[in-house]
Amino acid sequence: MARREEQVSTKSLIDKLGIKPESRVSVLGIKDEEFWKQLKSRTAEISNGRLKRESDAIFFAANSDRELAKLSRLKEYLKSNGAIGVVSLKGKQARIKDVHVIAAAINAGLVDNKVVSFSETHTALRLVIPLAQRG
Repeated sequence: MARREEQVSTKSLIDKLGIKPESRVSVLGIKDEEFWKQLKSRTAEISNGRLKRESDAIFFAANSDRELAKLSRLKEYLKSNGAIGVVSLKGKQARIKDVHVIAAAINAGLVDNKVVSFSETHTALRLVIPLAQRG
């Protein structure tokens, strides 16, 4: 049986993350230069280090269960159809695994619906409010 070639996405990181020109974005602890370059070229509504009410997206660097416990608070700043991107180390350097993020998400009343390779060293798991709970 022939091996299937792995498909590589041609979408930009910011497209994979679902950021639109009108998006209001809050960023906590993300220092990746390529992310910032793409984000600034896509939207002007960016808050770095502070949460903005009614955010379309919140990107949050997390590398411990203690940091993941903040998801409930982050959810309060999210639009009902918005998303939280939990950005963490991947591979052998990872301090938390996707199962930790998913468990913390469930505790905060969120569900995961997408994983994105954020960079060579980091992954992002997208969390959203379940459809049945959106206002």
